[in-house]
Amino acid sequence: MRKILLPLFVFIFSTSLLSAQSKDEMIVRNVLTQQTAAWNNGDIDSFMGGYWQNDSLMFIGNSGVTYGWEKTLENYKKSYPDTAAMGKLNFDILEVKRLSVMYFFVVGKWHLTRSIGNIGGAFTLLFKKVKNKWVIVADHSS
Repeated sequence: MRKILLPLFVFIFSTSLLSAQSKDEMIVRNVLTQQTAAWNNGDIDSFMGGYWQNDSLMFIGNSGVTYGWEKTLENYKKSYPDTAAMGKLNFDILEVKRLSVMYFFVVGKWHLTRSIGNIGGAFTLLFKKVKNKWVIVADHSS
């Protein structure tokens, strides 16, 4: 009987662990989908809902390192003052990798289709589970 129960227990445990991981990954991917929709609706405030609303949020862009959710929001609004500047956002997710039970690492490309000229680049994101919610705590976009 033990010969049957032990493998069965291991199977059930590993299956539930894999399903929890895939559920978290789906949530992380959904954050990016929600951000894309908000951006494409011209709603930077809702787009920022994917970020950790904290002074320790780190954003690294062409002009260097910025700390804080408010400063990041301010920079987005300054760089993209209207829907023509915002264009339509598309993410190409290259990798979503679980680092631990609390962190995911995401690598991808971003592209803005705009009437004033298309732009794009690459990004890396660090997601952290904060108060049972997956949020971006560090963003390096170039």
